Amino acid sequence: MLHYHTIPVTAFQQNCSLVWCDQTMDAAVIDPGGDLDVLLAEAKRRGLHLKAIWLTHAHIDHAGGTGELAQRLALPIIGPHEGDQYWIDGLPQQGQMFGFPPALHFTPTRWLHDGDTVTIGRETLHVRHCPGHTPGHVVFHAPQVDRCFVGDVLFAGSIGRTDFPGGNHQQLIDSITQRLWPMGDQTVFIPGHGPESTFGRERRSNPYVGNT
Repeated sequence: MLHYHTIPVTAFQQNCSLVWCDQTMDAAVIDPGGDLDVLLAEAKRRGLHLKAIWLTHAHIDHAGGTGELAQRLALPIIGPHEGDQYWIDGLPQQGQMFGFPPALHFTPTRWLHDGDTVTIGRETLHVRHCPGHTPGHVVFHAPQVDRCFVGDVLFAGSIGRTDFPGGNHQQLIDSITQRLWPMGDQTVFIPGHGPESTFGRERRSNPYVGNT
């Protein structure tokens, strides 16, 4: 079975998730924005074998620790979509702008596209390309446990910002309604910031996308 544990990291309190297969204890880390020693200590405490880094998108609070973690543990970097190349290229500038530690540049081992899958241990998750917050944003859907790791596409009671370079409000709404909602009202999503919610709850009550 697939398990996960979410750890808020950086001053932005970004939800970084450790995701693992309980049969193999192989794990991926989703969006290691920073505080790597905290993440590694938790992985060690749980007896996890880190095998990969999965990125939803390349904003500094989600990707700032990626280069260093990949280098320290020789991990492949999976995702996001190529549309976020310019955000990866600009990580040093993002770090300076927001007061983050220097971010090492990296090149993803594998870009992700809509309909791809990623595997950890014996568990497979489905990839959906969900642009709008950034052009290359992806989400990771685990239908076997009714969970989806959505980065900054959707939040409990809110949606991702679209005022950054490359943001597009209509694209974001389309990503939510056309790619997230079909995963089912029962699906619990893990957002990039704040508490978990369900797609059903947000369809009913989210003022930005309710009743869509």
